Amino acid sequence: MVFHSLWTASFRNLADSESYTGEKDVFLVGENGQGKTNFLEALYFAAYGSSFRGARDREIVRDGEKDFAVQAKIVQEYGKTGDPYPAELRIKYEKGKKSFFLDGKRIEERRSLLSVVPCVVFCHEDMEFVSGSPERRRWFFDQSLSLCNVLYLDDLRNYRQVLKSRNAVLREAVLSRRRPAPEILDALDLQLVAYGLKLVEKREKEAVLFSGLFGPLFREVSGISGLRVRYTPSWKFCGLEEGVSFLAEKREADLSAGLSLSGPHRDRYSFYRELEEFAAKASTGQRRLLALLLRIAQARRFSESTGKRPVLLLDDVLLEMDGEKRRRFLSVMPSYDQAFYTFLPEEPYRRYVRGGTENALVYTVESGVLRLRGEDT
Repeated sequence: MVFHSLWTASFRNLADSESYTGEKDVFLVGENGQGKTNFLEALYFAAYGSSFRGARDREIVRDGEKDFAVQAKIVQEYGKTGDPYPAELRIKYEKGKKSFFLDGKRIEERRSLLSVVPCVVFCHEDMEFVSGSPERRRWFFDQSLSLCNVLYLDDLRNYRQVLKSRNAVLREAVLSRRRPAPEILDALDLQLVAYGLKLVEKREKEAVLFSGLFGPLFREVSGISGLRVRYTPSWKFCGLEEGVSFLAEKREADLSAGLSLSGPHRDRYSFYRELEEFAAKASTGQRRLLALLLRIAQARRFSESTGKRPVLLLDDVLLEMDGEKRRRFLSVMPSYDQAFYTFLPEEPYRRYVRGGTENALVYTVESGVLRLRGEDT
């Protein structure tokens, strides 16, 4: 599946217009601050209903406006075609609320979008998966699992809902200085452990599979062998009864803190080589490469598990690479149905066309307006 076109209205600084995107490689060329990244963000928003920048919906609305919308037409293969569109995605943000539409019909579950046009984005913020907080690494691996198994989102959502309820009870106990009825926390503990153990089981399996792909990939590009992903769950038990007993033992500590101090929301991922944590001692260049290869591994895992190829969104990720690193990057790039690149005007973007220049689009981006190279301005 590929993006045939994208229409936006009041989305950041982008012009209210529709742009044809139905080729294998699409290059967005322009100076910084002109809207290249905003266009990638709009594509991602159409695919997933959220921003890869972590922006809140209200922050996306163009200055002076209150609402925004994006609409993407999706086709099976790139290239201009007269065939009917197999899918049309539309997302509206109006009066502080977001609505999702697939082929004109409103959908309630955002997960219904995930399999339409799966995207993997490469951006500067990916460094947070290496050098940032445990939450950011957990977010990355949760995203990877969701791409490979949409049902994982149900497990994650169920766990978070129970966790939210449990934390609300604990917080109220602190504020009111009154202990909640034991049966309330007993019921919540049972649900929390049941849903949490599902997450732990799937995370453990995925960490092994991901590490088996990522380690050799990192060795191929960097020459450093032995790197692996380590998953460390917060809970050490593996059974429902044992888990409920564990939470009962820790209840006093949770009541004192006013929140749940253990569980999958406290799980950790790290990168180890031999017996040492790798990222802490790695150079800036090594950490940057590690972040880039995490995304390549994510795309490969998606294809490996689903038999499909993703759409790649690459936001200036090649700017800081020298010629040799760029060559290595291209040699390990995952297979894709379509790729969008952003480049500064002086960058040699044409060397990255993989399917021949006849399968590429080159847009100049200025003040939020996309113009095909060669068009009259």
